[in-house]
Amino acid sequence: VLLAAAVCTKAGKAIVSRQFVEMTRTRIEGLLAAFPKLMNTGKQHTFVETESVRYVYQPMEKLYMVLITTKNSNILEDLETLRLFSRVIPEYCRALEENEISEHCFDLIFAFDEIVALGYRENVNLAQIRTFTEMDSHEEKVFRAVRETQEREAKAEMRRKAKELQQARRDAERHGKKAPGFGGFGSSAVSGGVTAMITETIIETEKPKVAPAPARPSGPSKALKLGAKGKEVDNFVDKLKSEGENIITSVGKRSAEAAKVLTSPINMESVHMKIEEKISLTCGRDGGLQNMELHGMIMLHISDEKFARIRLHVENEDKRGVQLQTHPNVDKKLFTTESQIGLKNPEKSFPINSDVGVLKWRLQTTEESFIPLTINCWPSESGNSCDVNIEYELQEESLELNDVIITIPLPSGVGAPVIGEIDGEYRHDSRRNLLEWCLPVIDAKNKSGSLEFSIAGQPNDFFPVQVSFISKKNYCNIQVTKVTQVDGNSPVRFSTETTFLVDKYEIL
Repeated sequence: VLLAAAVCTKAGKAIVSRQFVEMTRTRIEGLLAAFPKLMNTGKQHTFVETESVRYVYQPMEKLYMVLITTKNSNILEDLETLRLFSRVIPEYCRALEENEISEHCFDLIFAFDEIVALGYRENVNLAQIRTFTEMDSHEEKVFRAVRETQEREAKAEMRRKAKELQQARRDAERHGKKAPGFGGFGSSAVSGGVTAMITETIIETEKPKVAPAPARPSGPSKALKLGAKGKEVDNFVDKLKSEGENIITSVGKRSAEAAKVLTSPINMESVHMKIEEKISLTCGRDGGLQNMELHGMIMLHISDEKFARIRLHVENEDKRGVQLQTHPNVDKKLFTTESQIGLKNPEKSFPINSDVGVLKWRLQTTEESFIPLTINCWPSESGNSCDVNIEYELQEESLELNDVIITIPLPSGVGAPVIGEIDGEYRHDSRRNLLEWCLPVIDAKNKSGSLEFSIAGQPNDFFPVQVSFISKKNYCNIQVTKVTQVDGNSPVRFSTETTFLVDKYEIL
């Protein structure tokens, strides 16, 4: 049984310690304080025993990673567990120093809990630990995106009502009548004044957001200064982006993805569909797919009541074994037999002016041939420096990937890399010690490319390699080919917006 896992100094001072059985703080501090005195410096052991416990340890620069176990615990399993603990720490800490460990102590404790439960080792690897601690939820992102759409629509409705109230007040003043007021709040004259104040405030403050930019250059306009506080933040963010800063990492993935989900195309018809797919993929550096998970969804948006009773004709040409699931209100039998999405009760209508998920699909695989874009990274030591060759190849030739960024971590404090050959462009982020390889488009005509650079470091310093991209073609060949009305089966004009995004794409 594993009693505790701790990171301590050479003197035996605990920096972070996680106990897996009931132990007092005094007891664990006493055990760790005794640990350095028990070690025999002349021998190359990785464990040391007392009458009651066994210490299994691994030196990490100025610190020790220590597991405290019972004496009858299987030492081979404990050594394997220790190796996993030692690999987890650099995932969260950039340097193996006391202040860095203290700063990320809670992240480490959560990761430790994924490795060991109630004193026994869990069957997990590094990629699974990272996935479990991230606790990423596709459903939460979709829910937030839908809620933000509803909030935006509510604000638009509020502005419309405010304009109607203001128009009614103007008409009343023109005809010499009293302005209409809010019923039940004192006299109509007083409430009419309140209405005027509220409507003017709403309309005036909202004007800068909806007013189009002037067609020709002109002098500074006072109207544009209203509500400028929010614009200063936007301008500041735009300025940072133009200087090469990656804003997504600071504001979080969710807001960027929600923005992508919410952007509507210009030619949006009364019946509009968003087909969105997100991929989460983890590969090994020596080849082999550890896990690939893809989630897709068709969101239906109807803006005209006369097209609320419709059916979607779906064409599914996927041959990879995708699991499909329809919304509970959708007729499953109709979908299975005729590949049509329609409501169980044909007399009912789809909701108006809201995004409704009607069909979702999921693909989980470890089949290597399913990887859409393979990345091969070869670091080789040459003297004091390391020569790195990295190449990509598009395996799924039907895809067209845009804004591809392949991010390679670099060792800290060794300066900028020396670039040899490169297809595309690169950016060196010295603050975050990253090399970003930027490719505007990867498609069948530009399906492979390579980058060579050299920098001081070890082969392990250049992993994990991360990839991000966006595509307007989906991975699973699932499309809506036709939309027809329930009555009369007449065709309906519709528009489609397809997005294929990266949730996580790593080569470990």
